[in-house]
Amino acid sequence: MSTDNSDIRRAIERAQSLQGRFNIFTSIEEPTISNDGTGSLAGTPVALKDLIDQAGRVTTCGSAFYRETPDRTAPAVRRLEDAGATVIGRTGLHEFAFGFSSENPHFGPVRNPWNPARSTGGSSGGSAAAVAAGIVPIAIGTDTGGSVRVPAALCGCFGLKVTYGAIPLEGVFPLVPSIDTVGPIAGSPAGLESAYRVMASESGPLPELQSLRFGVPQPWYDEGPLSTEVDVAFRNVIDAIRLTGHQVSPIHLPDVIPTRRIGFAIAQEVTAAHRDFRANGQPYGDEVADRLDEASAVSDDQADEGRQWQEMIRSRFADALATVDLLITPTVPSMQKTIGVDLIDGLHYRKVLSWFTSIVNHALLPAVALPLTGTGIPPVSLQVIGPPGADLALLALARAFEAEEFASFAAAPVD
Repeated sequence: MSTDNSDIRRAIERAQSLQGRFNIFTSIEEPTISNDGTGSLAGTPVALKDLIDQAGRVTTCGSAFYRETPDRTAPAVRRLEDAGATVIGRTGLHEFAFGFSSENPHFGPVRNPWNPARSTGGSSGGSAAAVAAGIVPIAIGTDTGGSVRVPAALCGCFGLKVTYGAIPLEGVFPLVPSIDTVGPIAGSPAGLESAYRVMASESGPLPELQSLRFGVPQPWYDEGPLSTEVDVAFRNVIDAIRLTGHQVSPIHLPDVIPTRRIGFAIAQEVTAAHRDFRANGQPYGDEVADRLDEASAVSDDQADEGRQWQEMIRSRFADALATVDLLITPTVPSMQKTIGVDLIDGLHYRKVLSWFTSIVNHALLPAVALPLTGTGIPPVSLQVIGPPGADLALLALARAFEAEEFASFAAAPVD
């Protein structure tokens, strides 16, 4: 990483020059640069999702009314700063991180650097866009149902959903604390690894990857609302993995498929996070207001059903990962979501974009989103899911893909 501050100055200038085109940031501020050039991230500009606290910086959560200036920096961010990184701006997001489009009614939509008419996905859309636009090599998001991996996929970036609890959540506005995670989005596996190691205080070596057994979960994959582009790319990468000597086989995961019980499982925590705001009549955008109404209408019996479903899901994944090393799916079933249009091929965009990501959070497992070169604009994204604590193995896999041991990757799109 750079040991002077030139990269930081360039990042701020680029952020300012592209803001009118892509609406990536809620604020771009001249930072205080205090690193001495010795940390692992010295001189590295970083973008931060605007629901993670920085002392002295306003947190908006992408909302119309939430404006808090914390006196403490979230531990995950403090660790980045201690390693020499400098936050150059706070990124736009889906309101209160409760959605998958980052089409924010209060700040305007975050626009995709590959095509400004397209959504970045969400909820960490601004963080992914900051990387895809070449502003920063690393950005930080949160992931409760795919909010790191979905925008990483739609913006052609790398994204890591960490094992639950691997990175501290203190100083992060909650959505569902029992499954919330903080995680990095980056333009390279090296950037992803560097950010993860710092935020998770992880110094262990990357494991060697030999004779891996990959499982394609069924019926989860076959029943997904797949576009032809994603289906073809996924089948091609399976062939490429097999050619390198690894095993890929279908694996039956009964009942592992998105259902309305996902909503039941999160309802009470979501409702609790917003109860006081709602009681005081604070204004929300229509989409999030409707979702909060739905959450508050979930009964205790339904919430219990949701928790029982979570336990079942965790058991199913444990059984599967006892017979294979890793599970693979597309990250998202479709790579194109048009801003202002709620449907993708006739289905609501939330159902489509979260199909392969949301269940992983309920299972508390790590997963990585990997873009595949030559598969589209932006490139189709592969999701690899590991057992608890397999974050380093997933990062090692990302490096192997970059080295074209499995496949290769695309570059950022913006001039």
